[in-house]
Amino acid sequence: MRRRELLVGGAAAGVAGTGAAVALGGWNPLEDGESIPEFELAGIDAPGSEPGPITAPERGSVTFLEVFATWCGVCEEVMGPMGTVYDDVGVDVQFVSVTNEPLGRTTTAEDVADWWADHDGRWPVAHDDDLELTGALDATGVPYSVVLDESNAVTWSDSGYKSAEELREPIDAALTTASG
Repeated sequence: MRRRELLVGGAAAGVAGTGAAVALGGWNPLEDGESIPEFELAGIDAPGSEPGPITAPERGSVTFLEVFATWCGVCEEVMGPMGTVYDDVGVDVQFVSVTNEPLGRTTTAEDVADWWADHDGRWPVAHDDDLELTGALDATGVPYSVVLDESNAVTWSDSGYKSAEELREPIDAALTTASG
């Protein structure tokens, strides 16, 4: 019995440690260079966004994806830096924020649209209803940022708060590689 308790305790500690490392940005479960497929997400009717399908990441362009949740305080804080970066690169980069909250239960699409407007969102926002994109990105926490190149290969990913400079650097690197 003691051995089983030790094994269960060790497994629980490993899961908790992994979760803490991901949440604090200390470990990235998705390796650079891994390519992911395109996903069709449900666009949310909000400022800068329209209802209907959004394909992300979009093969043929550099893509910035941000997985967020309306209940997340850090997600709220990073909206300002993301807005700054979007204003600078939005024409050259597919820029999409994605929530995977279970819409229709405690949160609705209208709640997300209101949160989006309240936090100056002005680029496409989508819902990952079946969690396929979230799973492909191995996004185990929010906010989770990913930059993908023109072939949908991950060039950078990290979790937690990022300044505009921290977001811009990997995007610029992907754009330089794409144009070079």
